This record gives sequence, C-alpha cells and structure tokens, in this order.
Amino acid sequence: MKIHLNESVWDVALDRIRYIFNEFPNVVVGFSGGKDSTVTLQLALIVAEEQGKLPVKVCFVDQEAEYQMTVDYMRQVMSDDRVDPLWVQVPIKLLNATSMEESWLKCWEPGEDWMRPKEPNAITDNTFGTDRFGKIFSAMFETWFPNEKACYLAGLRIEESPGRMGVITGQTYKHITFGKTLNKSIDHYTFYPIYDWRLSDIWKAIHDNGWPYCRIYDELWRHGANPHKMRVSNLHHETAVHSLFDLHEIEPDTWNALTKRLKGVNQAKHISSHEMIAVQRLPYMFRSWEEYRDYLTEKLITVDDYRDKYKRAWARLDKKFANMANKQDLVKKQISSLLVNDVELNKLENFLNSVPIIVFRHWEGGRLDGRKRPPSAFRYVPEEHRPK
Repeated sequence: MKIHLNESVWDVALDRIRYIFNEFPNVVVGFSGGKDSTVTLQLALIVAEEQGKLPVKVCFVDQEAEYQMTVDYMRQVMSDDRVDPLWVQVPIKLLNATSMEESWLKCWEPGEDWMRPKEPNAITDNTFGTDRFGKIFSAMFETWFPNEKACYLAGLRIEESPGRMGVITGQTYKHITFGKTLNKSIDHYTFYPIYDWRLSDIWKAIHDNGWPYCRIYDELWRHGANPHKMRVSNLHHETAVHSLFDLHEIEPDTWNALTKRLKGVNQAKHISSHEMIAVQRLPYMFRSWEEYRDYLTEKLITVDDYRDKYKRAWARLDKKFANMANKQDLVKKQISSLLVNDVELNKLENFLNSVPIIVFRHWEGGRLDGRKRPPSAFRYVPEEHRPK
C-alpha cells in the first residue's frame, strides 16, 4: 500500500542524504553509470557542497563487459573536481548467461585479452579477499574502512525492482529502513535514498537540472527498449542479457570485442528474446511445464555440480509451492533461469521475493488473519495481468 504525503521525493531524498552525511564520516556513492545512480550522485554532491564535504567518493566496480558509452560517461564523472574517484578494475567472476560451456567471465584476469585497457588511475589489485561481484562491496569497505563507520549510497528504486521490497521492511540503522546492513559490528551499511522515486521523477530531475547522463539510454530508446528494463552496466549477466539483442547495431566495436572475449554471445543474438528470456509457450512434445523444466535440467546443463544444484532447488520449490494456483508461472521462471545459465538463481530469487509470492506464503500459513485458509482461496496473479 502506498501512502502519499505532502512532500516531494526531491526534498525527502535530500533530507535523507543530509542525515546520512551527518551520521557517517565516510560516505561513498556506489555508481554504475545508470540513471538512478546518476540522480543519487547529483543529490549527494548538492548535500556535500552544502556541508563543505567535497569531494564525494564515487565507486564504480568495472565489469569489463560494459557499453563503451557507459565507459565514456564514467570518465566524465570521475574527472569532475567534486568527485574522489574509486574506479575498481580488479579480477572478479561474473556469470555468463550466454554459454553453458564457459559459465563465467573472469573480468580483468591477468593474461586474458581484455575488451579494453585499464584506466590509468584505476584500482587494479584485488586485495579484498573475494572474487565475486556480490560480495566485493562489503569486502572493499572492510579493507578501506576497517575501524570506521561507512556507508554506500546506491540508486535502487522499488518501482524498478519490486522483488527487493525487503530492503525497506525493517530497521537498518537507527530509524532508517531504506537500506541493508553490510557489517553491523563496524557500522557498514548501504542506503537507498531514492527508493520511492518513480521513473518519471528520475528523468524529470535529470532534465530539469541539466545533469549529464549516460547516452546509451538515447540509443536504447531509439531501438524500442522498454524504459523500465534499460540497463547500462554489464552485457552478459542473467539480468541484463537482453542487452545483447541490439548491441551489434548500437555499438558494433563493443559487440566485436565481446564476441572475441566470451563464448555464446554471437549465438545468443540469433535466439529470440522470447525464447531466451520470456518463456511463453510450452513445446508441443511436453505434457507439462515441469516435464519441460526437468528435461532441460538433465540435457542442457553440462556441469554435474550445477545440474545437482538445480535439481535440489526444483525439489525444494515443488514441495514448498505444491498448493499454489498457477504454479506454472513459477516453473516458467525456473526454465528462464536454466536458459540464461543463472546458476545462482538470481532471477528466480527476485520472483520469490515479489509481493504476490510473499502474500501467498503468509496466506497459506494462516498468518494473515490467524486461521488456516484453503490454498485455493489465494490465486497468484501473473505480472502481466495485475492492475497497473
């Protein structure tokens, strides 16, 4: 449920950031080059200038397989005198959604033919104790601020990632609920000061203030991309693989470099987005979505450990959601994870954390009104049929 207050998201976001700057001696803007992190950065610069705390530390974890326009925009941002740049180009592993044979891109791995040279002033040594993208942010803070309070400001918005509703459901730091804890013992956190902004708020702020932004958005718009699904960072990850379908037209040099760097990219271009991402029609030779899922698990996944991981996940979810109406929507998400080599089940996790699924779990457990209800009383409504 939304509660509308007599305040603008602009004023509230600035107040949130002012409070954070007053509470934390070390504030770092986690920056991807996207529209949301652009607005977060610009608001942080306004507050830092008010409080005499310029320059602002800005951290970009470069995943190597980036749009050239993102790299160009990043160079513009990092050269701003108001910014203290932390351009991180260290060896890390990222899932490759386009190939079962080469499941990982080992970004910036020594001895590899990188897509482009490293930046002159980049941080290039991985001294953080992890090579995984999801863990490196907290690991960097533990290295940079081992005994100091510190926080990231990040541009996550609930409208764009409704599956992440959990980031605002509990206290993170004092009264703040819009964030997550990285390491409570040493007061390391991530905060999302624009979590309640809408897409229109983002672009209004950018254009009203004349702020620079990554021009890849213009190209994506020209190619008919859904504004809510536009991504500027990482071209092959399971949540961004749709970027590949137009890359050869938008940035042919980046396309050529990526196809040389990573297996499966060229093949992915020749598969329709519906076949690879949005599973819609059950192939006629299968009697059920479960049968299709199990066939793909057995035949498509070539690594034994990955296949076993998928099978365990399917068995657990089949048991947990046995009584859910329209269970085929869950199975379709599982198939989508298989097709994009989502070994870590990130896409599926977003679905399982969506509001309708959370409501179903509470409803089936009788926790909504204190008494059991038959599972059929709740019907999961697919996203495309929900009221806007």
